[in-house]
Parts: sequence; structure tokens; C-alpha cells
Amino acid sequence: MSLTLLPAVDVRDGKAVRLRQGESGSETDYGSPLEAARTWVESGVEWIHLVDLDAAFGTGNNRDQLRAIVKELGDKVNIEMSGGVRDDASLDAALEAGAARVNIGTAALENPDWTASVIKKYGDRVAVGLDVRGHTLAARGWVKEGGDLFETMKFLDSVGCSRYVVTDVARDGMMSGPNIELLREVASRTDAKVTASGGISKLDDLRNIKELAELGVDAAILGKSLYARAFTLEEALEVAR
Repeated sequence: MSLTLLPAVDVRDGKAVRLRQGESGSETDYGSPLEAARTWVESGVEWIHLVDLDAAFGTGNNRDQLRAIVKELGDKVNIEMSGGVRDDASLDAALEAGAARVNIGTAALENPDWTASVIKKYGDRVAVGLDVRGHTLAARGWVKEGGDLFETMKFLDSVGCSRYVVTDVARDGMMSGPNIELLREVASRTDAKVTASGGISKLDDLRNIKELAELGVDAAILGKSLYARAFTLEEALEVAR
């Protein structure tokens, strides 16, 4: 079974950046988000994970840049948008821009009724990001605690959530390997599909994630590992297939 790879383009102040453990102020600048996205598309991916960090942190937004990326590349690749989607206006803006799927993070913790209504309305075009420290969720760009992971999942499963994007905050951007145990725990407790995120640093990490396929872990987000050239996207795609 193949693993779908989603190279990440995280945008802050109009630039492609990577954070360490999701911390504002820990950015490494990698230049033009559109150039980064073009590079990944040319490598042959089917999905890109596009994140508006300013919207997530509440420090503005990069809506115009994200819209430009979708406009140019949206007919060549599926785009998953994330960051600051907390109400009808921000969700509609992402979908109208051409996102194939939208990730909801903080809103799933702070506004469960709204989250339930959009899951019902949009089905698998909505995924929920579960950003975790231990078994405690992190919200608001990871600066606030957001409750128990499994309690939240129980509710989201009950309203029909079809996909979780699971990030171990402590490993994100740290190149320290994914939290396989966490991924296994989450996937074994839900029928929803699971996207692995955070910590991937070598090709063996992708092989280890692939072993969770029968539990429903069918995708992985690649960030720092690509920008730091730990391996090429072509090599990763070879392993994923």
C-alpha cells in the first residue's frame, strides 16, 4: 500500500519558513512560497500542505500568497490548506481559493459545534489537525492547551470526522523522528484516516510510518527534512510507493 506524501509550504510574512516545535520566532527563511511549491510539484507529488502561519498565530494572514499558489498550481496538484481556519469566512475563503481539503485545528477544540456542522456539510474536504504534547492537545498556534486527545477524538469520531492530521509538537521541525507510538495509538482508536506529521528526518522514518498502513495511516507531511535536504522528494516518493 502506498503512502501519500504532502510536502509542506509554511508561510509567514510572505515567505516560506520552517519553525522549531511550532514556536513563533524560531523561523528559518526559505524564500518564495510559490517557488517552493513549484519545486515540489515538478518532483511529481499529488498533494501539497499549505500553511498560513500568520493566520494560525493571529498575526495577520497570507491569504493573497496562498491564493496565488492555488491559482497557478491547483490544476496540477491537490492542495490542503491549514492555519487559522476558525469560522465560516476563513473556511469559505480556503475552499473558494481552490483548496481540495482544509485542516481545522484550534476551532475543533474551541468550537466543536461549528466543527461538527462543517464536517457534516463538507465531508472529507475537512480534516482535523490534532497537535499533541503527550496526550494533551495544543491550540492557538500551539501556545494554549486544548484538552485530552482521546476525549476530543471520541467527539470528532461521533460527528463523522474522516481524517486526522497528527503532529507531535515536541518533534516538529526537530528532525528527531516521528512519534510512531502516538500514530499507532491514534490510528487504532478511530476509523478515520490518519496523516502523520512532525519529526520525519530520514527515509527509514517513512518506511516505519508505512507499516501503520493497515491501521489507516495513509499519508505523511514532509517539512524540515526536505528543506534541510536530508533526502530528496524523489527518493521519498520512491519509498512511499
